[in-house]
Amino acid sequence: MKTIPLTMLRHPVHLLSLGFGSGCAPKAPGTMGTLVGVLLYLPMQLLAWPYYLALLLLLIGAGIWLCGQTAKALGVHDHPGIVWDEITGYLLTMLAAPKGVLWIILGFVLFRLFDIWKPWPIRLLDKQLKGGFGVMADDLLAAIFSLTIIQIIAYTL
Repeated sequence: MKTIPLTMLRHPVHLLSLGFGSGCAPKAPGTMGTLVGVLLYLPMQLLAWPYYLALLLLLIGAGIWLCGQTAKALGVHDHPGIVWDEITGYLLTMLAAPKGVLWIILGFVLFRLFDIWKPWPIRLLDKQLKGGFGVMADDLLAAIFSLTIIQIIAYTL
């Protein structure tokens, strides 16, 4: 896979889409990006859910453009270093999640599991869609799977 020039981090668009540099990790950049999502979630979890949702939608909308721009600059559709999709995917996973460290960990594990495994139809989206929307779509669907499981667990306990 094409190596990411660290000079790209000087550009605000690439800095964001590369997860503040976490996407430049030599191993498991998606996991590193998800950890950035956890760090962003910590203050965001204090927001009332309508504000959380509004901010999340803004981050997702921006991410479609950000990821598309960085994919073009790298010349690779969904370079592993582009991790804004993991960041927002984790934040979507945690929408209306119960508070607590165990929920944060469960959300992390579930999201990474679905993002890596890519069961149908996640894999289909990953292969079919292109551009910034294509970069984001499979991770957002993985997040919806994860969010659903968290909500089922939370409401059956």
